[in-house]
Amino acid sequence: MEDLLQGSCHCGAVTLALPNMPARATECNCSICRRLGAIWGMFDWTSVRIHAADDALEAYIWGDKTLRTLRCVRCGCATHWEPLAPEDGAKHGVNLRMFPPELLEQVHVRRFDGAKTWTFLDE
Repeated sequence: MEDLLQGSCHCGAVTLALPNMPARATECNCSICRRLGAIWGMFDWTSVRIHAADDALEAYIWGDKTLRTLRCVRCGCATHWEPLAPEDGAKHGVNLRMFPPELLEQVHVRRFDGAKTWTFLDE
């Protein structure tokens, strides 16, 4: 099962290692997430290992400027997001689509309305 916790962008310049199998993940329909097609797993700030080749990551900061979404500059995959100023309890959002499909088959994916109501649509 350990091999399921290793992921990468398409070209392999960015690799991610998760500390554990997430119990649930979020698919959001906000203006950026729906375009990315990401499914986000949330992890404690210091628990995700991210390795990137030199200059392989590019940040996109928008809106209230509290977080940045990172992508591989080589293949374009959005790999994760992180807070600009992490505080106690901060989270990493990791795009679970960077991992083998078997991972998502084992995770409950919740639908979040980030476009209008800021509520989960499946509750």
